[in-house]
Amino acid sequence: MFLAPLTLETGSVPKLSGRANALDYMSVDGSFSWGNQQTTDLGEVGHNQEEHGFFSWSDLNPYAAAIYAFGDLNCHQKSERSWEINGNQMPVCTRDLGIFLGIFIIGIIWTRYGHNRWTIKDTMFSIFSDKRLDSIYEKNQRNFLFWGIGGISLLPILLDGGIQAISNYESDSLRRIFTGALFGMGFMWFFCASLSAKPSKFESESQVLLPANARFVQPPEFHQDISEE
Repeated sequence: MFLAPLTLETGSVPKLSGRANALDYMSVDGSFSWGNQQTTDLGEVGHNQEEHGFFSWSDLNPYAAAIYAFGDLNCHQKSERSWEINGNQMPVCTRDLGIFLGIFIIGIIWTRYGHNRWTIKDTMFSIFSDKRLDSIYEKNQRNFLFWGIGGISLLPILLDGGIQAISNYESDSLRRIFTGALFGMGFMWFFCASLSAKPSKFESESQVLLPANARFVQPPEFHQDISEE
């Protein structure tokens, strides 16, 4: 994201304003050129592109083209919500930049500390040291911690983006990056735990080592049902 604008000559990427989940700047006047066809600044998305200069990422070098194509499909690329590097607008807005930053941070942390603990929930917590989790397990507050992490990840971006969408409030770059990073971290955290949590790697739930010497125990009803069968 940061390197792509640097591989281009200054001023190669003008101010953009497209749609999310659509290709708007693949060509200047052919297929997937919605962004270049807009002639007014009055719409919620799009602006008078001719005023800023036409743009086609398919004309860029292969590396920059791939990055800007991803940004075109993934992001609205509104210029007022995006940064510039080397006189070129970045491929994604600051919110998406924060999301990818959060994904990257958790990805690095997970490769070092994350490991399988049978359930997704307990696997998520594995990046914390056992000492930090002892009281959580002793008081059986795992659900509280799990939903707390979810709330911290989701609520800031929902409030910042939601209020902006229904009112005159306009967020700023730092808030967008911060809320995006929290969401990206939460998403990647859950994603990594989902892939890593594999009960099949254990012979039984009693083999799972948990903080505070906790163990998974099947409820009495389970054993009673088995014996009755």
